[in-house]
Amino acid sequence: MPKQTQKKLAKQVKKLEGRVSHYFKENPKSLINQKQLAARLEIDDAVERQLLAAVIESLIKQGLLDEPHAGKFIWKGPLDEMQGIISFNRSGNAFVEIAGFSKDVMIPEQFTGKALDGDLVSIRLLNSRKDSGRVKGKVIDVIERARETFPAIIFKNEGRFYALPDNQKISIDFYIPNDKLNGAKEGEKVVVKLVEWENMRLSPVAHVTDVLGMPGDMKAEGDAILAQFGFPLRFPSEVEKECEAISHEITNEEIAKRKDFRKTLTFTIDPADAKDFDDAISFKTLDNGHVEIGVHIADVTHYVREGTALEKEAQNRATSVYLVDRVIPMLPEILSNQLCSLRPKEEKLTFSGVFEMDDKAKIHDTWIGKTVIYSDHRFAYEDVQEILEKQDGQYEPELTTINNIAKILRANRLKSGSIAFEKTEVKFNLSEDKKPIDVFFKVQKDAHKLIEEFMLLANKAVALKVGKKEKTGDHAKTFVYRIHDLPDPTKLKDFSDFIKRFGHRVDFNTPQNITNSINDLLTKIKGKPEQNIIEMLAIRSMAKAEYSPNNIGHFGLAFPFYSHFTSPIRRYPDMMAHRMLFSYLNGGASEKIDAVDKLCKHSSLMERKASEAERESTKLYQVIYMQDSVGKVFDGIVSGVTEWGMFVEIESNKCEGLVRLRDIDGDYFIFDQKNMSIVGQRTRKAYALGDKIRIKVEAADVENRRIDLKLV
Repeated sequence: MPKQTQKKLAKQVKKLEGRVSHYFKENPKSLINQKQLAARLEIDDAVERQLLAAVIESLIKQGLLDEPHAGKFIWKGPLDEMQGIISFNRSGNAFVEIAGFSKDVMIPEQFTGKALDGDLVSIRLLNSRKDSGRVKGKVIDVIERARETFPAIIFKNEGRFYALPDNQKISIDFYIPNDKLNGAKEGEKVVVKLVEWENMRLSPVAHVTDVLGMPGDMKAEGDAILAQFGFPLRFPSEVEKECEAISHEITNEEIAKRKDFRKTLTFTIDPADAKDFDDAISFKTLDNGHVEIGVHIADVTHYVREGTALEKEAQNRATSVYLVDRVIPMLPEILSNQLCSLRPKEEKLTFSGVFEMDDKAKIHDTWIGKTVIYSDHRFAYEDVQEILEKQDGQYEPELTTINNIAKILRANRLKSGSIAFEKTEVKFNLSEDKKPIDVFFKVQKDAHKLIEEFMLLANKAVALKVGKKEKTGDHAKTFVYRIHDLPDPTKLKDFSDFIKRFGHRVDFNTPQNITNSINDLLTKIKGKPEQNIIEMLAIRSMAKAEYSPNNIGHFGLAFPFYSHFTSPIRRYPDMMAHRMLFSYLNGGASEKIDAVDKLCKHSSLMERKASEAERESTKLYQVIYMQDSVGKVFDGIVSGVTEWGMFVEIESNKCEGLVRLRDIDGDYFIFDQKNMSIVGQRTRKAYALGDKIRIKVEAADVENRRIDLKLV
């Protein structure tokens, strides 16, 4: 067997051994057979099942597993080793969150081993419990790397090349052999791939995979953000070739299989700079006085077939990423901007939800199925808003009718307990060379809400179609739901205590009271200085929405059934929903829940990574925008407090910077976590979340994406 294959196999066995050990340690009383264990670990690959048998034998020989009954295994090893995700701070120390522990386990710098920020690690608790009872631990093993590629800057030391990672939570340098520089020069920003780390005393070895450019170059900085969160910088050639081979022709045979909406008035409403139009609205007045409103979604899965490289790439990416200066699409542009985009004056294949409604927004009939459409017009949100406000313009009667129905749908939704979050988005006007020249705030108006309501309606309709049981005792078929759990009571209490300082009181005793109280609060704070900070903390107090085949409903929307169906160009779960829905409409059997669950977990993870990448991009552009404001004084609001400083949001432009505790003159300040404030030890002067202060911009550091502020 080749050495490379042996190493790969050994790595697989080690990883699987960690997963098996982790399962039994989490379930020490579990007595299960190999088949049950494979199901728990979601192992359905024949090779991996063989490896599982070998791992079980190995653990028995090590005395870690026992076989009290033939073919059934139970853990008998120590339980002091635990697994979790490791998070580093800039000092080099790290923390691992362990289920059942009230506090994270602290890992001192000398005990972090070969772990890097975000890795899944195995730790062992240490006996010492000094430092206010803080539980400490030591990394025993790295079970799984969070990532293998890292954005970094090349530097030279004593004739050898190294890469310094962008991520300040990674305190080691990577050694780059001369023949693995890939053309990179000293000082350039690159992406490196970790190859091996055999000796703890030496730097890990890495190879340069991509040369991005010089630090400060906008494309290089954006590419570095993508690499930081594991998003590929290009599509594989195999995927591009598959795209080129896809036929653009819509045949009469295909049209015959679908409901034809080409003669029904249809239009799209999107941002002015959008290129991928994955939804369209159709409108028709019926003879009975009702209206028929169709929500037509690009039929992406007609073109992206299972088993192809294109499908695999979409699955891996799981989402498009929206940086300030560009979109990194989930699908190649030939699909996302051309073939699947519902462009005006072109026939397109779609998957639709069609609703017969009266003027009170009551739904009298719903039809869901494959369609073909012809978009008569492409609107920007601003165009529709102007038409609605002036009551004049192209398709004004139809737009007004649709808008009136959307308003009723929204009012009914809020009355049922949906939360009306409308957080202000910070946007930048960019110059031709992609530099920020102005900042503005994107506020939702009727045109945005119109589209939002009908997308919500379609998403809810498809989830109901699959998930709602017709008879007691029926089994609903497996589907992909967008779920949102009830908020954590501790977070709600902290939020309730915080807003009291602004004179606001809320009742969080029941789920209905939570939504009513938050909606009342959001209405009261509109236009007030504390609006942004309270809205931000209200969102943080909520659970995170995610994808799952196990439906628990969507708390924030107050929908018992909700899915994502309306954006298959940019979200993989929507493609999953399309496939399953079409199969079920045609009598298909229910999908295996384990396989769907695995894809849902991956999609939720990639969605979180995309959000983090988008925040980093916004942060980068805020820093560049503030470079011309160094030395200027602004009004700000304390938006966050930590043990090393307080974050301040500048009121006029929503840019956020840091005031370091060590830079506050006249006293020694410490972090008071209970009251979310910093307090001067001599003067007892306190700065708390939400306080208004004046600050001066000291520096705008592009390399570290940080704005340094000083109290005035």
